Amino acid sequence: MGRKQTEKQPPEAGRTVIFTGGRKEVQDMKNRKMLLMLLCAFGLLAGCGAKEEAPAAGAEEAQTAGETPVSAEAGEETGEAEEETEVPESGREEKNEDAGPEAEAAQGQGTPAVYMTEDISAEGLMAVYEALNASPEGRIAVKLSTGEPGSNYLRTDLIGELVQSFDNPTIVECNTAYGGSRANTAMHYQVAEDHGYTAIANVDIMDEEGSMTLPVNGGSNLTENYVGSHFADYDYYVVLSHFKGHSMAGYGGAVKNISIGIASAEGKAHIHSGGTGGSMWGGDQDAFLESMAEAGKSVVDYLDGNILYINVMNRLSVDCDCDTNPAEPDMHDIGILASYDPAALDQACIDLVYAAEDGASLVERIESRNGLHTLEHAEAIGLGSRTYELVSID
Repeated sequence: MGRKQTEKQPPEAGRTVIFTGGRKEVQDMKNRKMLLMLLCAFGLLAGCGAKEEAPAAGAEEAQTAGETPVSAEAGEETGEAEEETEVPESGREEKNEDAGPEAEAAQGQGTPAVYMTEDISAEGLMAVYEALNASPEGRIAVKLSTGEPGSNYLRTDLIGELVQSFDNPTIVECNTAYGGSRANTAMHYQVAEDHGYTAIANVDIMDEEGSMTLPVNGGSNLTENYVGSHFADYDYYVVLSHFKGHSMAGYGGAVKNISIGIASAEGKAHIHSGGTGGSMWGGDQDAFLESMAEAGKSVVDYLDGNILYINVMNRLSVDCDCDTNPAEPDMHDIGILASYDPAALDQACIDLVYAAEDGASLVERIESRNGLHTLEHAEAIGLGSRTYELVSID
């Protein structure tokens, strides 16, 4: 169903892969349990009736924040790639029986799970969303980029089923700060209609009546973030992002969608300037990248767990959906990924690009803009984790 065959396959279904800032280890729980049983049988394991302790992820995981992603096949570092392993149904090594995925994410318990399917279709999108076991309530906003005409924006034949599965959903977006076809509200609504979004849901340009201010806690560049004034009208956000390259940020995914994407036109300029109020285009690059993470954290703090994230890895151009004439992708489509952690989700997508044999162009775009610094700063300020468990649902 629209699935692309890749030269390098992601981890097999049923295998948990722990990535830490670009490194991964295969947790072979079946072998571990068999060994424990044998040791217990021979009387060599003291207290063999006690509960098995959760497996340690290894000393490397605690020290790898900020590492450049490296390409590795599942099991390459452990030499256990040929043996399939079982994974707990929750997709985590430790399952909190009293709390659902949303509660675990909000409480920061365990390693965040990132669910993945290679099936880039409406059915695949529904499946990866359902893997989150989410239960959004109230007024639901679907945040996506409406995209400039001619870009690789997310098509309605892919996302329509998911969007319409919610009760009275609203697709939300904000105006741009750089001109183009979405720089004012009337033109922006026309683009949303031309791209089919008004046919599948209500559409709200959230800053058509200006901005509201969110406090930024723990930032080194921003003290406040300006988002569309309608942002507070919604109870739950489903953040649906097209993962791809970006001419300034290096890449665009979940973190960019909740920062630049939810920022009003005023807020976009504020973030681009690194909080200085100066030029959008000539400011300090790292300050801009850090400001995206800080703005994203203000959104997540405000929503207090009422948010989830899905990245679609198709049409992987080095250029973003704000470009009317993006470069043609020169790498294969990869899949759809979902998580409650935006940093983990973006890191997983980046790791898959680095692992791809045909991902050189996008890797160069990311590195030439120091794009990984956004995730380094996001993790440092508590927006999310670059360590995650990648769980295939195929």
